[in-house]
Amino acid sequence: MANSSRSIVPFIGRILTALIFMISGFFEIVGYSQTVGFAASKGLPLASVAIACAIVIEVLGGLAVLIGFKTRIAAWILFLYMIPTTVVFHNFWAMAGMQQQDNMAHFMKNLAIMGALLLLASGAPTPYSMDARQTATA
Repeated sequence: MANSSRSIVPFIGRILTALIFMISGFFEIVGYSQTVGFAASKGLPLASVAIACAIVIEVLGGLAVLIGFKTRIAAWILFLYMIPTTVVFHNFWAMAGMQQQDNMAHFMKNLAIMGALLLLASGAPTPYSMDARQTATA
């Protein structure tokens, strides 16, 4: 039991961590103009370019984490991406009431995701990953 849970748990963790980025990126593609409008309303310069970059980072970074390809690099890129994203889009300290509570919850959720990314960035290749397969054949 211990060996099987040690194998499958990191794999499930990668799936859960990757999903939020891949799904978010998909919805940013589908609702591109609305997302750009929201980003512009937050004062983001060159919002259309920034959102296009965000989509690439989220989709490709999420996919890399999902399949375990260059996981450490992908996790670091996603972690660094999350810093300005969290501060700009969830600045709960500048809000009041329910909006403040909602954005504080999103801010804290992002911190938890960043924690998961740091664990992925600091660890060895996990089972069921391309990284582990490459390490085994090297």
